[in-house]
Amino acid sequence: MYRNFLMLLGCALVFISCSSDKNDKAVEEELSLNTLVGTWNATELRIDNNTASDDAKLAKGILDLLTDKECYVVTLKFNEDLTASARNAASYVELDFTSSSFDVPCPTQYDEESTTYSFENGVVTTTDSNGEVLMIDVSISGDVMTVDATDLDIPNFTDSGELIFVRQ
Repeated sequence: MYRNFLMLLGCALVFISCSSDKNDKAVEEELSLNTLVGTWNATELRIDNNTASDDAKLAKGILDLLTDKECYVVTLKFNEDLTASARNAASYVELDFTSSSFDVPCPTQYDEESTTYSFENGVVTTTDSNGEVLMIDVSISGDVMTVDATDLDIPNFTDSGELIFVRQ
């Protein structure tokens, strides 16, 4: 009986202590990928008002106004099958001035681009429509992704600061 117990305990320890680095790596890659998968809306441009250009300050103000209306100028979608799409209305933002008010209506036109991507060690790598490879450092905390705005190829948002995306 004592020998059977020792044999059972020995088998249990073998099963518990054995693990595969390959499985651990696959699980880590899946967790990393799942961190990025989803639809992300640009909700904020963080800039340093003391050093930012007037263009960056204007872009921040416009983005703030549109986000308050739940109008998202830039939306990124990352799929589990490593395809991605970017929807960008930044080129179609119009300012509406009247003698008594100022408004920024939500754009109705947008450009959309699809691509494939990889995500490893906090870097998203894609290829744009011109064949140029883009490597973008991202920081993700829960449902908030922070991207250095200068890394992006988005009109009016490449000047300076950090672009903040929130997952839907």
